[in-house]
Amino acid sequence: MDGVQEIAGRPVYVCADEGSCLAEYRELTGLIGDLFSIDARIVAIPLGRLGPDFLRLSSGVAGEVLQKLVTYRFQIAVVGDVSAAAVRSAPLRDFIGESNRGRTVWFVDDLAALEARLAAYGKA
Repeated sequence: MDGVQEIAGRPVYVCADEGSCLAEYRELTGLIGDLFSIDARIVAIPLGRLGPDFLRLSSGVAGEVLQKLVTYRFQIAVVGDVSAAAVRSAPLRDFIGESNRGRTVWFVDDLAALEARLAAYGKA
């Protein structure tokens, strides 16, 4: 079930592993509405909820989803193992690396990795 969890002392809206594809316009706008209604600024989205084309950069899905969330000033954690896809695609590997060097979009394996990043971010 989707809901807010405290992770590293911060409220994080954690999307459930199962549910509708958040890359679909209606679902994404619904998520944004939910985030505003509970005043959450960080959202953790399981990779599986972003659809099969999310990691195929040429599809534009990742850019569309992430840009919409960033435009509304949310911090995004894509939660799941992206290593196999990154091995197959140098542009994706570069995108993930650049994203993880910033503070707006992170690709993390699990919520424990997100907690470690948020804890480190709080010290920066």
